[in-house]
Amino acid sequence: MDFFTFLKPRNELEGSQSPAESMPFIPDSLWVKCPACGNMLLASDLQENNRVCTKCDHHFRMSARERIAMIADEASFTEFDSNMQSTDILNFPNYKEKLESARAKSGEKESVVTGKCTIDGIELVLCVMSPDFMMGSMGTVTGEKITRAFEYATAHRLPVIVCTVSGGARMQEGILSLMQMAKTSGAVKLHSDAGLLYITVLTDPTTGGVTASFAMEGDIILAEPNALVAFAGPRVVEQTTHTKLPKGFQKAEFVRDKGFIDAVVHRNDLTDTLAMLLKMHSTKEARE
Repeated sequence: MDFFTFLKPRNELEGSQSPAESMPFIPDSLWVKCPACGNMLLASDLQENNRVCTKCDHHFRMSARERIAMIADEASFTEFDSNMQSTDILNFPNYKEKLESARAKSGEKESVVTGKCTIDGIELVLCVMSPDFMMGSMGTVTGEKITRAFEYATAHRLPVIVCTVSGGARMQEGILSLMQMAKTSGAVKLHSDAGLLYITVLTDPTTGGVTASFAMEGDIILAEPNALVAFAGPRVVEQTTHTKLPKGFQKAEFVRDKGFIDAVVHRNDLTDTLAMLLKMHSTKEARE
């Protein structure tokens, strides 16, 4: 005997996909995994919180432009020397390719962006290093741009704020890169001799020749939480001294407790802190 098979008509909106296949597609760009706590964060929430983890307070690295937008009054930033860029002055192997890659990744021509702006109405010179450009390494152009920024500030009697992030001097430029330590320090000294304020903000990581020069020469030295602040990193120190280092060695809080920096400031409090310090140390004319 034949039997008829009775099938319920399928709705056209019902597909033949498995449950896994029918899950909505969520682009990876919408989510960011925190390297500190492992939680998945909405990229939009992270951006609204100045790239600070909403779960554990981990401070993600910021691009130079993001930090400028956070610190400076809206539409107040005017860039200096925007066309200056490094060249392969020593014909170092693969350096040209590394520079091209760094420019493409960061959208910048060099590892530091300099200019003038206002914070809460107070005019100043601002230099911000870029972690996306060869980890903020200091080459000849980096040092030249920072030196010119200090010279402008000295000539116009303006305070300077420098936000650092760096793996140190750029080995592809050899001794010419190391010379920038002395050149920038000389410009800082002339600015100091003029009685002008210099504030540094150390972010993760600030190491090598940058730490050994202008990063630690501020009148007031601030740092973001848990930022690595060092000349040689902890692994190098351990291998050289054959000593087990204490927990948190060379982190901002450790360096503060040893008296090398003045305060560790949460990123969401940084702009208000800078505004307060500028007002405390500004002249009546600058405030007006």
